[in-house]
Amino acid sequence: MQQRWGAPRGPLPFVRPVRPFVLDLHSGPGRAVDCPSVNFPSTQSVEIDVGQHPWAKERIYVFCQVLGWSFLVLLQMVVSRLFDKPGQNSNFAAFVQVMLLGLLLTHYSRRCIARWGWKDLGWLALLPRILALGAGLSFIWCLLFFGLHFGLFRVPFPKDVNPFSLFFLTWIDGNLLFCGWLGLYFFYHLFDRYNRLGLERLRLAASVKEAELRALKSQINPHFIFNSLNSLRALIDENPARARQAVTQLANLLRYSLQSGQLETVPFEEELGIVNDYLALEQVRHEERLRLRLDVAPDTLQLPVPPMLLQTLVENAVKYGISRRPEGGEIAIVARRDFGVLRIQVTNPGELAAPTAGASASTGVGLRNAAERLRLLFGERATLQLRAAAPGVVVAEAAIPSLLRP
Repeated sequence: MQQRWGAPRGPLPFVRPVRPFVLDLHSGPGRAVDCPSVNFPSTQSVEIDVGQHPWAKERIYVFCQVLGWSFLVLLQMVVSRLFDKPGQNSNFAAFVQVMLLGLLLTHYSRRCIARWGWKDLGWLALLPRILALGAGLSFIWCLLFFGLHFGLFRVPFPKDVNPFSLFFLTWIDGNLLFCGWLGLYFFYHLFDRYNRLGLERLRLAASVKEAELRALKSQINPHFIFNSLNSLRALIDENPARARQAVTQLANLLRYSLQSGQLETVPFEEELGIVNDYLALEQVRHEERLRLRLDVAPDTLQLPVPPMLLQTLVENAVKYGISRRPEGGEIAIVARRDFGVLRIQVTNPGELAAPTAGASASTGVGLRNAAERLRLLFGERATLQLRAAAPGVVVAEAAIPSLLRP
């Protein structure tokens, strides 16, 4: 839809597109236009409690402990049946002792590991500690097993085997067993710690992103409010009725600013509506010098845009295009959807020049903030450019992908 207006005597009849193909003229004096609060997806804040499942971890630990040591007993029984001499019976009680002693030793070694802070160490620091602890656990395991099996239960000692050689071989076997257990245990915790660090980095990145967006919004909002108040101050003595209408329009601006401050995006339709109120206030100062042309495709009205983006571009066009020219000029707002990308162009008369000192010189803060918000929300595909389209014409163009940045 395309509309063009000249500069009438009185409030400029800016258009607020509320539905595709339907136009609603500006509200009359004293009538406030409510800006509906729309709930759009907020920043993807990663609110994940990294310690949210301690009981689940304990259940996994108990299951793995019982399964692992039971599998070891079953494996020993199978090997014993395969390699025992004829007539030699396997001692099932010895296998059960091996399982229970190993389970108890590894279980209580967890407390020492937690007390010593080994879970926070890297592999290079853990490796010698795993070897030393495995050797110590194996030695205790051998002492307890030999004491229970051959001492308390009085099982006859093999006559053809040297006791010291049997103890040493059992200690070697225990070394491999306990070092393997410790390796698996620390591998699980290192993997879990890596996952937690990744989640914390995501949460931190989301918090930083949200803080940056809020900081950028806090820089933009006072800027346009200050300009609107200046326009209202000039109108109070000249036309009280128009001043009341301007107060209503300013209230719409403030309401929109407060509501949209909690949102990442709003429909482009709402941005057009707030620009309608803003330009109606600016027309108080500029009167016939300010003209507007809207050329907005209906399929762009519901596309998401950052709050105050279009208002920032239009405010920049008024301040550095219309205000500096005695004859004023026309501001054109063009919006099209092109291959899934919303392209918004705001055109105003003027020239691109190098920054100069002075109160009226542009600092570019508003446009830089708008470009940074686009980047944070939509990624590197979103762009904001200020360029000279022709002699005496400046165009600010924003390209916004349809999907938010993941």
